[in-house]
Amino acid sequence: MTYTIAQPCVDVKDKACVDECPVDCIYEGPRMLYIQPDECVDCGACEPVCPVEAIYYEDALPEDWQHYNQATRDVFAELGSPGGAAGTGVLPVPADHPSVAA
Repeated sequence: MTYTIAQPCVDVKDKACVDECPVDCIYEGPRMLYIQPDECVDCGACEPVCPVEAIYYEDALPEDWQHYNQATRDVFAELGSPGGAAGTGVLPVPADHPSVAA
């Protein structure tokens, strides 16, 4: 299990969560942020600092936003585990999942 960023982050990308993450696993896509599930250590530091309440533990994600779990997995199926967001910058334009890019 891991944390997932959902719809409230789209076109907001506040990045308070990025500053709080101790393992640098929150990556920036063109329209929203994504938590790399294999790099996340489930510490929960990101969740309370999100000003738009977009971060949820995977099992607690509201039903309407369940597709963000799969969208995140799909994004990182292509990218793999880059090993830290700080050196990555904004992910390439096709990085956003089609449901987010629309």
